[in-house]
Amino acid sequence: MKKLKSLSERRLRSDSIVTQEFARATGELSVEIKRQIGVLIDRSGYVTHLIVGNDQSIDIPHLDRIRVAQSRLRGLRLFHTHLKEEALNQEDLMDLVLNRFDSITAAILDKEGIPKYFFSAYINPDPDAAEPWILEKRINSGQIKEGYAEDILNLESEFTKRNSNLKTSQLVNRAFLVGVYDTRKMKRSPEHSMDELKELCKTAGIHVVDVYVQKKPADSSTVVGKGKLQEIILKSVHKDIELLIFDLELAPSQAKKISDISDLKIIDRTQLILDIFSKNAKSRDGKLQVELAQLKYLKNRLSELDDNMSRLTGGIGGRGPGETKLEIGNRRVEEKITRLEIELESLKKRRELNRKARAKNEIPIVAIVGYTNAGKSTLLNALTNSEVVAEDKLFATLDPTTRRIRFPEEREIIISDTVGFIYDLPPDLSQAFKATLEELGDADLLLHVVDVSNPNFTEQMDAVDSILNSLNLHEIPRLVIYNKVDQLDSENRDSLELNGGILVSAAKKIGLENLLEIIESKIWKEIRVKT
Repeated sequence: MKKLKSLSERRLRSDSIVTQEFARATGELSVEIKRQIGVLIDRSGYVTHLIVGNDQSIDIPHLDRIRVAQSRLRGLRLFHTHLKEEALNQEDLMDLVLNRFDSITAAILDKEGIPKYFFSAYINPDPDAAEPWILEKRINSGQIKEGYAEDILNLESEFTKRNSNLKTSQLVNRAFLVGVYDTRKMKRSPEHSMDELKELCKTAGIHVVDVYVQKKPADSSTVVGKGKLQEIILKSVHKDIELLIFDLELAPSQAKKISDISDLKIIDRTQLILDIFSKNAKSRDGKLQVELAQLKYLKNRLSELDDNMSRLTGGIGGRGPGETKLEIGNRRVEEKITRLEIELESLKKRRELNRKARAKNEIPIVAIVGYTNAGKSTLLNALTNSEVVAEDKLFATLDPTTRRIRFPEEREIIISDTVGFIYDLPPDLSQAFKATLEELGDADLLLHVVDVSNPNFTEQMDAVDSILNSLNLHEIPRLVIYNKVDQLDSENRDSLELNGGILVSAAKKIGLENLLEIIESKIWKEIRVKT
């Protein structure tokens, strides 16, 4: 212990990766206790940590993720001993990258503990390199060079130069997307699903840096398997990525397992959609529905992360067994969910009164439905000359919007815009927004808007039809509106017309007069005659 304490109190030269004297003292002690010894040294040459492992490895203590200025390096170098005749192994190199050490060096010892030679490695500043590290050639004992401090500064300047070439939006919210697909059970291709996840990221303001797609069932523990997950985490740290986004809903156990392995922020598809909904909801109704969905998602993921969650609440009124913090958290979430459901129920009754008033006035209702970002709000604006928020983003509209259109002969209709649908909408969100979509049940006509410029528009149409059927809305008369036809050639337009759809471009205001004539015909000449 005295020898270890003496090692930890030494100060090394900052211009050398390690000194011959220090390496020998560490090696001799390592052989004496038959354990690897590791030392973390800062750039001033002070020892910050001294680590004693077993005969095969050392365990790096948890280090915070604070970076030095704008660089990617931690400002610490790791020197450790190897009792066996082996160079830097995979575990050493992973420690280098995951902890962002300035460098890592292993000393190979003889039977007396005297270093025979050294192996060193640095993080590779090239994000597109095959390996995230640079292995130096073997250095024989007595050949340690000076100039280490300058080499590290040059390395950091490479990282800074790389970051300075990136746009501001590419420096934050950097993400690695992971898609795991069981192709036997999928109704669409993995590529289409990943494209949609990229669009969701774009809407959320996330910069996608890298993507991994696996076409086989997910691993029950780490989704992609431990080896592949470590590879993804290595790439993420090397490319300054902070978010790991999975194109599926993670089980609570999977999310915890991945978080234990990585310091990255783990997000699944449901969390991403919830975040977008939370950002875009404007009305009281919409905000409540999003909050309810978030709480239901959170409720299933409250788990005991460590012993602190099991502490009993003490004090007056808390004697006896008491409640754990976990139980208190669960109860509070349950209470808030109940409160939100009561408030949403009252808002639902208010909407029902409004619907009855419209029905009493016998004003026909036309509802615009469709996949998210199909152009529903743009179509509403074009038909009514209004200014509803319409953006080239997923879920730009969450709150139902209604406008009136007046036809000749003093006839008018109410036309409403609704939240966009999406393939495999998370169940919590689907339930939360069912109250909003119930208004569709009073519609006399549905306008199913389809973005034909999207190569996957037929899959999107199927997804919308499936959701409408689940809401028992399949009996309401429906018009299929093929939007964005200005982006198609004449051949594709002709094939769509053969399918019986109505061709429009809401943005360019093409085909709107024809659409209004068809709506008028449907409402008063067909639907009204039947009633």
